[in-house]
Formats: sequence, structure tokens, C-alpha cells
Amino acid sequence: MLNKSKFFLGSILISLAATTVAAPVDLSTWSQNGTGNWTLSGGNQSVLQTTNTSTPAVFFNNSNSQGISLSGQISVNDSDDDFIGFVLGYNDGDSTNTNADYLLIDWKQTAQSAFSATAPAGLAISAISGTFSTTEFWGHTGAVNELQRANNLGNTGWNNNQIYDFDILFTATNVQVSVDGVLELDINGTFSDGSFGFYNFSQPNVLYSSIEADVVNTPAPGVFLLLLAGLSAMRYSFSHNKKTLS
Repeated sequence: MLNKSKFFLGSILISLAATTVAAPVDLSTWSQNGTGNWTLSGGNQSVLQTTNTSTPAVFFNNSNSQGISLSGQISVNDSDDDFIGFVLGYNDGDSTNTNADYLLIDWKQTAQSAFSATAPAGLAISAISGTFSTTEFWGHTGAVNELQRANNLGNTGWNNNQIYDFDILFTATNVQVSVDGVLELDINGTFSDGSFGFYNFSQPNVLYSSIEADVVNTPAPGVFLLLLAGLSAMRYSFSHNKKTLS
């Protein structure tokens, strides 16, 4: 009986911690920083960035986004080989903010030397602190502190004309990034709140499409206490009945 009770309460906890149903994201409410050219399509659920920018370009939701998961697709229809990706915890004007504190998830197609730095191919997550130079963004140095490279794609670039499914979970203490259903980045820490955003650097014709957002539900502390109290009561009842029978 006790094992069944534990299983029942455990099932409740798992259900309470599950995510809600994902909803389409209206990208017409998003903002941009930098010199990118962002064109909406697909009922404002997709956006195409067409400019080969000489500095990073960001398209962001301008809303605190911790406790949210974002999913969709990303593809590149171009022969260039530079950076695509995302930002987390970004705030409007962070590109020139000396107090900026956000996360960068970027993916380079091929290794390349430019801007007085060398960029390796592959997917990585970095912490951005303060203002930056193009050299730092290109080589992940200075204000761009690389935290982790992807499990499988850490040294593997993206392919032209290939559609990738992405899923990103962003909380105050954990970030997870999956590509095509495979967990590539999973990092713990203390992260600042801020916007979700799309990121391009020196890469045109990048399409972010079928974007959906989901609120990640975690049980309130009071719910956990009630469930634990219920489990304790069941244990007491089981123990008491066992003694009575004996």
C-alpha cells in the first residue's frame, strides 16, 4: 500500500511539473537591436533576417522570459558560413550597455579567422558581461565568456538549406537547448532575467519559423508541503494498521 501511495503522489508531482500546451508566438510585437533586416511572415510566427551584418543583430521579445520554453525551426538559405543563434536574458540596448548581463547561444558553420580573432565551428553557450567588440563576439573572448560547447554539435557547423528543430528552456538556474530532439546544452547557474531573442552575426538569410512558447509549471512550495504531509499521513496509517494487525 505504501509503495502504491508513493507512486500516486509521485505521479501528481510529475504532472504538476509538466509544461502547459505551447502557443504560437506573435513576432510582430518583438523589437530589434543592431542593423539586421527582419521581415515577418507566416502569420507573424516566422521572421527572416536578410542582412550580412558587420556587428551582431538581435530580434527580441522585450519581455522577461524566465520560466518559458521556446521552440521552433531555424534554417539558412545562403552560401555564407557565419553565426546564427539566440540570446537569453537580453534587454533593450544591451549591445551598448556597460552593465549588460545575458546569455548567448551561437552556432558557426565553419571555423574562420576574422576581426582579429578565430571562431571555431560549432554550437556553444556564452555569458555576456558589459559592452563588447566584434573581436570578442567572433572569438568568444573578453566580454564573451564561453561556458559550454554542445554535446554533439560543439565542433559541428550547421548545413545550408537544412531545417533544424530547436527547443530552449530558460529558468533562473538552468538553461537547456535541444536540436532535432537531442539535448545539446544543459547548464546550471544563476542567470539574469530578460528577453528571448534571435541572434545573427555576419550571416544573412536566416529564417526562424513556427515559433511557439510554453510556460514551464513547477509546483508552488505549499503544494509540495501538502503532498508531503499526505505521504506522511499515509505512512503513519500504514504503520498503525500494521501494528494493530500484529
